[in-house]
Amino acid sequence: MKNASIPTAKCRQFNAARGIRLLAACCPLLTACYGFSNDVSTSSPVLDSAGMLGNTVNNSWYQSAERSLAVKPDYASKDQRARNIILFVGDGMGISTITAARILAGQRQGGSGEESQLSFERFPYTGLSKTYNVDAQTPDSAGTMTALITGVKTNMGLLAVDEGVKRGDCTGTPGHTLISALELAELAGKSTGIVTTTRITHATPAASYAKVAERNWESDADLPEGSKCSDIASQLIDFEQRLESNFSGADSDGIDVIFGGGRRAFLPEPQGGKRLDGKDLIQQWQTQYPRGRYLPDRASFAALDTSAKLGPLLGLFNASHMRYEADRQRAQDEPSLSEMTEAAIRQLQNNPRGYLLIVEAGRIDHAHHAGNAYNALSDTIALSDAVAIADKLSSAEDTLIIVTADHSHVFTLAGYPKRGNPILGKVVSVGEDSPALDSHGQPYTTLGYANGRGFQNLGDETDADLSYHQEIRAGRQQLSNIDTTAPGYHQEALVPLSAETHGGEDVAIYARGPGASLVSGSNEQQLIFHIMNHAARLLPSANIQSATR
Repeated sequence: MKNASIPTAKCRQFNAARGIRLLAACCPLLTACYGFSNDVSTSSPVLDSAGMLGNTVNNSWYQSAERSLAVKPDYASKDQRARNIILFVGDGMGISTITAARILAGQRQGGSGEESQLSFERFPYTGLSKTYNVDAQTPDSAGTMTALITGVKTNMGLLAVDEGVKRGDCTGTPGHTLISALELAELAGKSTGIVTTTRITHATPAASYAKVAERNWESDADLPEGSKCSDIASQLIDFEQRLESNFSGADSDGIDVIFGGGRRAFLPEPQGGKRLDGKDLIQQWQTQYPRGRYLPDRASFAALDTSAKLGPLLGLFNASHMRYEADRQRAQDEPSLSEMTEAAIRQLQNNPRGYLLIVEAGRIDHAHHAGNAYNALSDTIALSDAVAIADKLSSAEDTLIIVTADHSHVFTLAGYPKRGNPILGKVVSVGEDSPALDSHGQPYTTLGYANGRGFQNLGDETDADLSYHQEIRAGRQQLSNIDTTAPGYHQEALVPLSAETHGGEDVAIYARGPGASLVSGSNEQQLIFHIMNHAARLLPSANIQSATR
């Protein structure tokens, strides 16, 4: 739609109480690209939220992304109709991480590694995403995932509320909440799911269902003393009720699949949780969904008959975050990211209206923070495996798959190692057989960090987080007799910090399916929401489906 008109000033003053009728009447751009009709515009105003929809589409970040989308090549292609959407987020999966993981995957298969490809690198369309938050040059996961899932950039630490909210002040959230793609999918009658290897209440998954002024309010124990704010775990359990209360005529059936860690935020202290209010939110969920199944471990997950149409699924497989993939392979007490992704898709695909699934490989980020490339790359490869499963189980004709990162890390590949040199090893230069030496006569590794806790030699240890129990050892170390390819080796870091930090550079976007070509180019991060919204017609479908109930 290269000649589509840009929304007028009247359209930019969209009033949620007038709903779809005003959208169709005053926004020729939205009307044309989403296929609004007079029939839809004369139906009851079902999206008259208490500010959530209006606040979203009135936001300048939302509107700028809509304008950017309108001038994208192939914007109005007739084949851009996605029944299903799968959004994969490799938390902290910067381009250097993808490169190193690609090489490691190839070397594990017996190749030199450089020519290898991760599954999503075979997708036909690739672009770049600018990850900054409204108030931060280098972002955090709360602000970035809010951009990805709502189409609006916001401040660091905020989840699905706009930049007008002061971090930590829940009294300021009314009138500033944002609607997410997951909520729109629910309103459109689609099935929905969230899969993560972090706590399900952690920032990235939480942005799709919770509205909070502080990402760390995962349970009531995390709230300020005397606070009447709503914690993230409670908001997950109350998701269906809250969504229906915001939109007249809406009839959500709740999130169909929830897989991840974070059990402790849902249970009171006597039951091994951390809640102070005495509530058992898992039991509350089971009462709310009598056909639902709660899955606390790998055994209960493995017992699922995924070929049958099941009720809602709640899997909380760890008290905190799920294990790193290398650690999980040893313990065998949790399902893998691929297994969770496959189970989710097999359940969600039973809905003829389609589905929206969010999958996060969250422990890539955690391994980088701990300064451990082995686990960061292993979990990136695990994400690649999960994407391959999703690609196999869905069709490019009706399913848009987007793979991206929320942000990068200060993770580098350096030196001049020869081709095929072990990516986790010491640099061996072209034509040489022994490690290259620095100006002080010491060997060095290809991989490193600009900041963080620095060197640790924990041998075969597969839990990267154990580095937090060791002293910070930034700077150069003597590596001559150290096996830097071992799981427990933590790379050297230049600047000593309690944890390694995010990076601020652009991250990659990979896509296939209807609307995939729209990821091409250099994009503001919030555009990814708008591509999903456009491809699946989430906003108009939400109106249409709600109006017919």
